[in-house]
Parts: sequence; C-alpha cells; structure tokens
Amino acid sequence: MSVPLATTDLTTALAAVLPGGTVQTDPDVLAAHSCDHASTCPAGVPACLVRPRTTEEVSAVLRYAYEHRIPVVPQGARTGLSGGANAVDGAILLSLERMTAILGIDEDNQIATVEPGVVNAEFSRAVARRGLFYPPDPSSWEMSTLGGNVATNAGGLCCVKYGVTADWIRGLEVVLADGRVLRTGRDTAKGVAGYDLTRLFTGSEGTLGVVTKIVTALRPAAEAPRTAIAFFGDLGSACATVTDVMTGGLRPSLLELIDPVGLAEVSRERDYGFPPGTSTVLIAQSDSVAEAEGVLGGFTTAVRRHGGEALVADDPEEGKLFLAARRSVGLVLEKRGALLSDDVCVPRTRLRELVAGVGEIGDRLGVRIACTGHAGDGNMHPTIVFDAADPDEKRRAEEAFEAVMALGLRLGGTITGEHGVGLLKRGWLERELGPVGLDAHRWIKTAFDPRSILNPGKVLARF
Repeated sequence: MSVPLATTDLTTALAAVLPGGTVQTDPDVLAAHSCDHASTCPAGVPACLVRPRTTEEVSAVLRYAYEHRIPVVPQGARTGLSGGANAVDGAILLSLERMTAILGIDEDNQIATVEPGVVNAEFSRAVARRGLFYPPDPSSWEMSTLGGNVATNAGGLCCVKYGVTADWIRGLEVVLADGRVLRTGRDTAKGVAGYDLTRLFTGSEGTLGVVTKIVTALRPAAEAPRTAIAFFGDLGSACATVTDVMTGGLRPSLLELIDPVGLAEVSRERDYGFPPGTSTVLIAQSDSVAEAEGVLGGFTTAVRRHGGEALVADDPEEGKLFLAARRSVGLVLEKRGALLSDDVCVPRTRLRELVAGVGEIGDRLGVRIACTGHAGDGNMHPTIVFDAADPDEKRRAEEAFEAVMALGLRLGGTITGEHGVGLLKRGWLERELGPVGLDAHRWIKTAFDPRSILNPGKVLARF
C-alpha cells in the first residue's frame, strides 16, 4: 500500500527527531489503534502512530504538529466507551502505552509519581505491597491506564466512599499543544496558590494537553473487605433500599446494583446460587473492621425493611464471587451483541425513577437495556444490546440511547458520571451546560490549544 506524500513527509520528519521504532505507519497497526470500545462512534484514517517513551519525545511530536497544524489524538489503552481516543483523518495517534514507569512511591508522604501508561491494577498492587492504597478502581482496572483514567476522570466501584480520580491527583506534568511542558499542582496535602489547573486537565480527554507524569495521593491500605449481598424480587425495592442506606448515615465502601437484564445475562454464564425469584441484586462492602458490623448490619436491616433477603459473606472468597458477578456484566453483554453504553448519574433520590424510566424506554423501543451500576452514588450504566447488522434495530438502539440521556437530564442528573463525553455524547454537552457554559469551555479550549490540534472534535465540536 503506497503512503501519500504528505504522510511520508510527516513520518520522515518525526523519525528524524525520535528514536527508531517510535513511528509506525503499517495500515494494520493503525487500524488496530484507531478506535476505543465505543463501537458506534466513527473513526478516521490516521497518518501514523507514535509511541514515545519520554516527555521530551512527546514534546518534540507536539512542537512539530503545532507548527504544521497536524491533529494529534492522545491514547492510552483505548478502553474508553465514548470514542474519545478515536482517530481523525490525517492525525498523529500519540500512544502513551510505552510510558509505564512507576517513578517513585513516597510512603511517608503517601504519594506516588507515575507515567501515564501504568495500568491501574498493576499500580494498585504495587502500592499495596508498601502498605498503601490507591482507591479509584474502574471496572476496566486490569486494562485501563492511569493516564486514561486521568483523561476521563474515571470512577469505579469504590466511588461511593472514596470519590473519583480527580480526588486522588495531586499534580500533573502536561505537554501543551505547542510542546511546552507545564507542571500543575504540588506534592503537599494542601495548596491553593493560583487556579486549580490539575482539576482542569483531569477529565479534559486530551483536548487541552498531553499528560506525561501523574502525582497521586495514597492512603493507608484498606483492611480486608467484608461483603453482603441482597436479593430482591423487583428493581424498585432495591432502589428504595439504596436511598435508605445512604441517607441513614452508613458509609459502605461499595454499593452496586445488578438489574434484572444484567442478572439474567450473568446467570446464563455461571450459576452464582442466587435464590429463585431473584430479579435484582445489591452488593455492599465495608473495608473497615471497626465499621463493618454497623455498615453491613444497617444494610441488611434496610434490605429487609424493603422486602429483600440479605446475606453477609463469612468467607472472603464468597465475597469475591459476589463481586465477580458484578464485574462480569459488561464482559457478558459484549458476547450478546453490539453495545451502546450510557453513563447517567442522577441524585440518589431519583434512582428509582431512572431505572424505571430506562425499563420503559427499552419496552417502548423493543431493545434490551441492562441498567447496572454504582447505585450508591447514583451513577448507572444503562447498556443497550443490539444487532449492529440489523439497521432497524440499530436505529432503535440509538434512539433508546438518546432517550436515556434525556431522562437523566430531566431527573437533575448528568450525561456522564465517569466515562467522559468523547464523540458519543458531544451533541448533548450544550443541553447540560447551557450556552454560557459551552462558551466558557470554548474559551478554555482556545486558550490552551489555539490551533485546535489536540483531539479535535472530541468533547466540543470543531469551531
């Protein structure tokens, strides 16, 4: 396959300033790196893939791209669900997957410095060996990188107690669009000098700069968790239990819901021993020995108050089995067809209305929607399963996706709690922010990326 002259010029120029093997133009390699897990989002044809190993190499790439107005799409492990890492035509795909060093773990100050290609689970295990704990744990934690987690401000199962990625980031090293290197934040536990640029870049999806180092906060290692599971015959009672638990002063480290569609699918894959008649499951954990009895006792009381049946696992392995059922939902659904994954977060008191509304949307449009998620903080993942080869079913799935986001906004929620906007939800951003909010976003984008080369078209439409 011949390479266009402009692409040849670009790759020759980049190869001249980067180590051998850093620049790739093989069509199969480019195709494999051209999109994330959002299967319905479009992807362009990139000019090349660049895999730098250092901040200096990232800076060299961006200096050249800025000078020649070449779009750059930063990428991590491409586990995202919103099209945020998808290629645009003629772009440099800037993969950070080779920047995998854990540069330091400071046990006394409880911080760590890492490169963006470090996988979340590997980092979590590394700090655990030092008696420390990094809480953010997205479901993709065995694959997703810390750089990608920062880019989308990822959450996870522990959000209900520990918050999202931004709550654990002290500082960043960021290469700006023109190649200059910015350091934000600080190593200290407190610091309010100037604007909070660390928070601004966290969740910016590669549209304002490319993160090349991350300083995380840590905490002492959590104790071995104790787990409880609750079985309900209907979804509404489970949602009422969530509100009861979270407004009753309890602080579980995890409170997850598996809805009837998700539960049916995981039960087809494996027999988890759920009682007959179970349609919905809640899973709660406490990672504090001192609090576990009160948290799980309060949880079981609330479950029974709302007509459910609760079981506290005495065996840690049994607790892991319950959680494995929850973590497997997405993987099981992928086997059933193409997916459109929503990421709606609503006030916890509106959770029941959200899940009921999602069910009504699925019934009205004739599509299967699993509505599993982080019930404790109101962040659910309505996931539409459809046959991509059937044009009518695809159309109905897309209509359902739009209807779910509209429902979330009507209930006072947000179109994304942790997956990001990317391409998938870009059209909905103004509906949530309003015109003045959207203008403010555009001003920020222009200030940091005046030539609009960084992940163009993501989050904000080109302007």
